[in-house]
Amino acid sequence: MASSDDIETGPKAVSQTYQAEPDKAQVEVGRENIHLAVKPHDGYEGGHRFDPYATWTAEEEKKVVRKTDLMLLSWLCVMFFGLQLDRGNLSNALADSFLADLKITSDDYNNGTTIQLLCFLGAEFPVQFLTKRFGFKFVLPFMMVAWGLVSTFQAFITNRAGFYVTRAFIGLCEGGFIPGAVLMATYFYTSKELSTRLAAFWSTLNIARVISALLAAGILEMRGVAGRPGWFWLFLLEGLLTVILGVVSFLYLPLSPTSTKSVLCPRPWYTEKEETIMINRILRDDPAKGLTAIKEPATWKDIKAAWGDKSMWGLYFIGLVAYIPATPVQAYLTLTLRRLGFTTFASNMLTAPSAGLQIITMLALAYSSNYFNERAFHCILGEAWLLPLFTALLTLPDGGREWSRFSLITLISGYPYFHPLVSSWISENTFDVKKRAITAATYNVIVQIGSVVGNQIYRSWDSPYYHTGNAVCISIVALSLVTFFAQRQWLIHLNKKKEAIWSTMTAEEKFEYQNDQVAREKDGNKRLDFRFQY
Repeated sequence: MASSDDIETGPKAVSQTYQAEPDKAQVEVGRENIHLAVKPHDGYEGGHRFDPYATWTAEEEKKVVRKTDLMLLSWLCVMFFGLQLDRGNLSNALADSFLADLKITSDDYNNGTTIQLLCFLGAEFPVQFLTKRFGFKFVLPFMMVAWGLVSTFQAFITNRAGFYVTRAFIGLCEGGFIPGAVLMATYFYTSKELSTRLAAFWSTLNIARVISALLAAGILEMRGVAGRPGWFWLFLLEGLLTVILGVVSFLYLPLSPTSTKSVLCPRPWYTEKEETIMINRILRDDPAKGLTAIKEPATWKDIKAAWGDKSMWGLYFIGLVAYIPATPVQAYLTLTLRRLGFTTFASNMLTAPSAGLQIITMLALAYSSNYFNERAFHCILGEAWLLPLFTALLTLPDGGREWSRFSLITLISGYPYFHPLVSSWISENTFDVKKRAITAATYNVIVQIGSVVGNQIYRSWDSPYYHTGNAVCISIVALSLVTFFAQRQWLIHLNKKKEAIWSTMTAEEKFEYQNDQVAREKDGNKRLDFRFQY
């Protein structure tokens, strides 16, 4: 029989008790929250490794996590790098003569970005259905190859129509990739580990911004080679690199934690003992992961459950407004630097400090959130970072002061990005895996809607200092801060309502309630023994 010192099960688990029969094995989750270590769904890929009596040491589990970081997390970060490379190189192209060569204005650029985001939104839910039907291994690499090819052929556009069409296809091919990759990670990591791993994902996007800036600074110097502009070679070379990464991903990615062999990895990642540790630590942290198979299709019922869950509404609204303020600053970073008088090379190089700063601030925020097991106030800290900076940018006198202005927009672009924390927050509070997939996609769609709004805040008539746009950003920051606090109080209220009922039940009633498998699958995070994290 295992002791609580032998097994670590994530942030929610503080103790464990195993009884005589496997179907009565109990795991205490949360402060006063009880889950049962019941046998997983028959179609669950790791079901043959389920063992409610399995024990292991903390060092053995750390070894499994380190191996997962090396084999899975590192490659997911490489895939995220490919995403950001093709999604962000348009901003780098602005430092060249992209707009002039295509004879388009900054407003046309805004429209192209909006078209991309709208198509991105349209692909989100179909991709989640495809991912649940065919698995991560096949869908995610196919998407990479598709958007890599579009980005490659983007090099040959010559006018506004071509710009709009390629933006549309890139959005269609990229939509759904991020929530799909995040959902894949949830099958390999506990909730305690997830927030820092998601921070690593988004740090990769910032690393890609740095590397992309360095690559762009060099590639754009190829202007004139074969009679082509610099941005032609930027799109062509970076698009081809993404295609290669997509093919390698197809040959490398695992099907599940217990099916890790592939063309490039003919031997499994884990030993039998390590697979047992992997499966049981995941199920003890979150038993809901054993209720559905990875390839079990999502249904419209799951969509209805995700959209009708009032505990998620505040987080959806956060996704809509919280990231808007920094969006126009980041989108116009290179163009703003050019307008401030910096050269093409300098403009691309000067985007690197903001990306490096955001890596540091985001990882620090994620680590602190994980250490204190707290979400809301950490997100509030990330949003509050922007308020004094936008105020300073708004009040800075026009003309000159290029380095002061550069410092402010760098600090804004490098703010502590709390998107990984909110994504982890959603994952913790949804309970059901299929519902989690839809909820994550819904949240990501709403975030992209916010990006559509954000990309329209800076208008040509307001340039080059965007006083009206920055005033709008300040108002949205204030709204976001209020929303975070309101969501925290709402989750506290829901937990108190559950506790009021739970505390009146006898031990026998609690045990019978917890052993009702049908109710467990049906009720999800509405269960009386489930506590929302905040």
